[in-house]
Amino acid sequence: MERFTLLLLCFSLLHHTAISTIIDTISTTQYLTDGDTMLSADENFAIGFFGIPESSMNRYLGIWYYKVPTRTVAWVANRNTPLNDSSGILKITDKGILALHSHNNTIIWHSNSSRFVQRPVAVLLDSGNLIVKEYGSNNNDLKSFLWQSFDYPFDTMLPGMKFGSDLSTGLNRYLTSQISPDDPSKGNYTFQLDIVGYPELCIRNGESKSFSSGSWNGLRFGGIPRLKQNAIYNYYFVYSKEEIYYTFELLNSSMYSRFVLSADGIMTRYVWSLRIQSWTPYLTLPNDICDSYGKCGPYGKCNIDNSPPCDCLSGTVPKVPEEWNQADWYNGCIRSNPLSCHGDGFKKFTGLKLPDTQKASWLNTSMSLDECAKFCLKNCSCMAYAALDISNGASGCLMWHDELIDIRVLSDPQQDLYVRMSKKDSDEDEKSKGRSDIPKMQIIVSSSVLFIGMMMILCISLILYRRKKNQKNYRNMRGNPEEHQEEELDLPYFDMATLISATNNFSTNNILGKGGFGAVYKGVLEDGREIAVKRLSEDSRQGLQEFKSEVMHVVKLQHRNLVRLLGCCIQAEERILVYEFMPNKSLDYFIFDEDRGKILDWPKRFIIIIGIARGLLYLHQDSRHRIVHRDLKAGNVLLDEEINAKISDFGLARTLVGNENEANTATVVGTYGYLSPEYLIDGIFSTKSDVYSFGVLVLEIVTGKRNRGFNNKNHGFNLLGHVWTLFIDGKCLEIVDGSIRDDDASNLCGVIRAIHVGLLCVQRSPEDRPSMSHALMMLSSEWRLPRPKMPGFFTERDPVGDTSSSGNTKVVSINEVTISELDPR
Repeated sequence: MERFTLLLLCFSLLHHTAISTIIDTISTTQYLTDGDTMLSADENFAIGFFGIPESSMNRYLGIWYYKVPTRTVAWVANRNTPLNDSSGILKITDKGILALHSHNNTIIWHSNSSRFVQRPVAVLLDSGNLIVKEYGSNNNDLKSFLWQSFDYPFDTMLPGMKFGSDLSTGLNRYLTSQISPDDPSKGNYTFQLDIVGYPELCIRNGESKSFSSGSWNGLRFGGIPRLKQNAIYNYYFVYSKEEIYYTFELLNSSMYSRFVLSADGIMTRYVWSLRIQSWTPYLTLPNDICDSYGKCGPYGKCNIDNSPPCDCLSGTVPKVPEEWNQADWYNGCIRSNPLSCHGDGFKKFTGLKLPDTQKASWLNTSMSLDECAKFCLKNCSCMAYAALDISNGASGCLMWHDELIDIRVLSDPQQDLYVRMSKKDSDEDEKSKGRSDIPKMQIIVSSSVLFIGMMMILCISLILYRRKKNQKNYRNMRGNPEEHQEEELDLPYFDMATLISATNNFSTNNILGKGGFGAVYKGVLEDGREIAVKRLSEDSRQGLQEFKSEVMHVVKLQHRNLVRLLGCCIQAEERILVYEFMPNKSLDYFIFDEDRGKILDWPKRFIIIIGIARGLLYLHQDSRHRIVHRDLKAGNVLLDEEINAKISDFGLARTLVGNENEANTATVVGTYGYLSPEYLIDGIFSTKSDVYSFGVLVLEIVTGKRNRGFNNKNHGFNLLGHVWTLFIDGKCLEIVDGSIRDDDASNLCGVIRAIHVGLLCVQRSPEDRPSMSHALMMLSSEWRLPRPKMPGFFTERDPVGDTSSSGNTKVVSINEVTISELDPR
């Protein structure tokens, strides 16, 4: 007792705080209250309750550096749900779940332990990691942990923390910024290891990428030449079938260093200085304007030593010269001479950051660079290639199948990039490389500064005017003010007269398609813009609730693979949505038609599959809220002028709230043939039900056959059962659409892999299906895939007459179109 009294007195004198109880662990018989502190063994870290700011009544449970004079928080449990008094209690249940209780015993935060032990305890490790384990088990044995705070980071990355994805469990560890220094709630910025394509670190503002590190090259992330071995820390990158992550460890255990994502989207490594007793910046990302993602657009390169910084790669020219000359580089560059596929060559570029790999990229770890060149040259969709690993020479193959973007000139050149060029450009003399460095750009940019400034003022004024007008127009759509008080719609309002004029009074000649909700018309505005006008019919099953759902969901979603909502109209009984126009209609228009299907070769179909997957990944993981679409089908995937896929129709979408992983409904909505078993039978939906729909869609894209209505004279299986039986027998190419079966033989491996991934997505049990991030990774890599289990709905049957239903679910159908009756939210 005397030892604890003396220890408490020492800490009180050191930190000038009130004496509090210091405990070693939390067990089922112990708990942490506001005023208690639990320390790590070396006393570098502490966990307890505190206010943000310190004087605030908002109380948070979190971990901080105990020996740093100014409280430096590394992790917060209840960042979005603060306590409003000092009554908080942290307990551990007999099943090993940590739970934070408020004064009325309401649980406002809890851990999600995946398994149980007999004697659970919570311990704060010397690394700053709060773990739940079985009493007496080894702290160093990661497999003995039930749960750890390192798996659910705040805005700070600490030494020893794995930053990335566990592929076996689907866990993705990434940082999320605070709203402000005085509000730890989740902000707009995230910092994560993006594993789509070849992994790279990226900072995002919502869905918009603001920084990319470049891919890992065996030594470092290629776009961060300053990331080198040093005397402060070692760093590691692990890329295996089980997990993909980046981590670092300090070389001196008495030193403090941390990586922090600020509220304004800046990633900074700090080191604690004993001399000045302060955190000092060591590395900052982004570091300059050339670190801004895609600064110079496709095929543009950014050089921070030039003014202006943007220039086109040799062999390319500005796509829109008028914009380029006004310092608007968004549209980037295009090739001077078009590609002809079989007569093309490659031009070598040195000293550049490699392009973004998140678009259509492909890799092979065993190829040599020469083999990579030959493989790329044979594939007409391959736009560039580079060595995957330069740690020991140049090995492996990394290829790009889309526009090359986010390229910058590096002061410390490491990798060579080989860009596909026409025969004329690839044979040009080396002297032509500097041809595009035109000094007159400096004069043009200087003379346009005043004009741009005036235009910015005008645009800001217009935005403020429209926002004020929109708030007035949408008051009647906001529903429960408490539910939507933080989400004012910033969406243009179209008056009825404008839409009548644009659609020729909703002429039948302008109809693009019909469904249970009404019709979609093509329209042309006075400024020449083409639009798609979705007009709900009077007897539409998409009522006001669904209309509000579609607007509230889509207005917040900004992604290149989601159709963009331009505005809406509410007048009398009219409810109208205005979308961007997709000139190539919907996916089903092509893949289920024998003649039109020939337009989509395998590279195009693969890019469509990847686009759909990226759109779903954004909905499930990267958007502000986790959204389940619930009606993904070929008819709801639209194609733009470049055949890029865009997911549409969010009238049935639902948001998963808080830690909710799934939800239940009494009324099933969606389209037969795409609905997962657990959803159709028991009304349980989750992101895994969307994964199931995605799997069906992949198999339809590959085969050119509809799942619902498929028949074969030899058996009664539906499309899923038919493909699965052929796959198990090693005969899956028999079902591949004839228009792609005859493609280049090098494409067939990708076709078979897509079938394999599609079957993994339609497995009967949701737990067996991959997440969308893993599905994307499996499509883009060559890793060995697990054997798919039997799909859900192995044989076709009438779901309405299914007697296995729980009896609590009502199924509503409108023939073959979307089931669109909603239950109350």
